[in-house]
Amino acid sequence: MTGSKSPKWLLLLVIPLALDGAALAWILAAGDPVQVEAPVRVVADCAGATVLGLAALPRLSDRLAPRWRLLTVFAALWAALEFGMLALEAGEVQGIPAGQLSAAQFGDYLAHVSGGQIGIALLVGTGVVAIYSAFGFRNPDRVTPDLVLVFAAVTLTLRPITGHMSQQPLGSVLAALHALAAAVWFGVLLALALTVRTRGEWAVLLPRYSNWALPLVITVMVTGVIDGLVRIGGVTPLATTGYGRILLAKTVLVCALVALGWWWRRTWVPRAAGHRMAADDSLRRAIVEVLVMALVFGLAGTLAVTA
Repeated sequence: MTGSKSPKWLLLLVIPLALDGAALAWILAAGDPVQVEAPVRVVADCAGATVLGLAALPRLSDRLAPRWRLLTVFAALWAALEFGMLALEAGEVQGIPAGQLSAAQFGDYLAHVSGGQIGIALLVGTGVVAIYSAFGFRNPDRVTPDLVLVFAAVTLTLRPITGHMSQQPLGSVLAALHALAAAVWFGVLLALALTVRTRGEWAVLLPRYSNWALPLVITVMVTGVIDGLVRIGGVTPLATTGYGRILLAKTVLVCALVALGWWWRRTWVPRAAGHRMAADDSLRRAIVEVLVMALVFGLAGTLAVTA
């Protein structure tokens, strides 16, 4: 069991690291415009991935009960952040700060701008997940996490499938696969770090997660390379454009994560599976990887709103 000196508190660094990634992307963007809602987008993406990961945990083992309290908290946070995104986007379109939006201006954005209509769908999706999770917390025998999994997955793909890649052949499919694979890769490991407490649980769950991680990483890398090359149109813009520089930094960090994952697969996973590693030692390794992923999410979220 984890003791009083459990490293779990280090998970509080996820949001600061994600925002550091957004700040780094802002610096790399230089003269290229970055939309003001980028930091909110980054935290919303992290919250959505966490909801997806928590909902997917029972798929790793049927002995894992859904964590409805955590699901409710993170889903409510996700919904609040999506509303904040919607307000910031409406203010940007109207050319005024979000705090100065009138109800009529906000309604006009929702009714007549495609971004507003997508935002409504996102609010509906996150709201359904939050309400259902709260109901599940009170009535755990009457609900299933599979519904949360489906609604969270659909909601997470709404923005990618309507972004710039939607104008390319199969672009929406590639964008959806990229977003979902990244969210599951990050979200399930974060969910494990939040919930797993014993050496025995790590022994069972970590090898199963590792088996999931390999196809997820391949999907993230292949779809990311295709998306990036289509978007920038060559190799030179990797150095000459803000979008390209952010993409390059993101790629370097993903490659570092792949190398770390390969090393963990050779060292951490066999030791944990053999009950030869304390729960806190496994937790520390999970947190290290989660924090690097959070930095990548910061870059990725800002990349999505960079011209």
